[in-house]
Amino acid sequence: MTWSDRLAELGIELPGVAAPLAAYVPAVRTGSYVYTSGQLPIVKGELEATGKVGAEVSPEEAKQYARTSILNALAAVDSVAGLDNIARVVKVVGFVASAEGFTGQPAVINGASELLGEIFGEAGIHARSAVGVAELPIGAPVEIELIVEVK
Repeated sequence: MTWSDRLAELGIELPGVAAPLAAYVPAVRTGSYVYTSGQLPIVKGELEATGKVGAEVSPEEAKQYARTSILNALAAVDSVAGLDNIARVVKVVGFVASAEGFTGQPAVINGASELLGEIFGEAGIHARSAVGVAELPIGAPVEIELIVEVK
């Protein structure tokens, strides 16, 4: 079974690659690795939500936005190396626009990590950082970066 087959089995369709917001590309392949730029929860060109987690955005909503963001990251990987060429997920870096006192960043970024596990199984187990920040681009509640090893 390919990763594309697994996505279909889960009823998930990769989105188109989100257009960059500034002077960068969505993903770069170097050797056996693909590094993505930060991916926001953008669906069909529109940001799903704005605001800080723990204030305007609930942690549960933010977890879903992390899932959207990781799908955008996978689309970026697919555009430069092909989804089915992923050998393993290496690292996820998640940024959470956090209201004062909010400390649930790891649970929010679990939205991305858990989806990678559903798709890739053992190959989806990865290193990770979950960082609370004051602001993210265009008011996004979540931003995700992804590093994968490819065949």
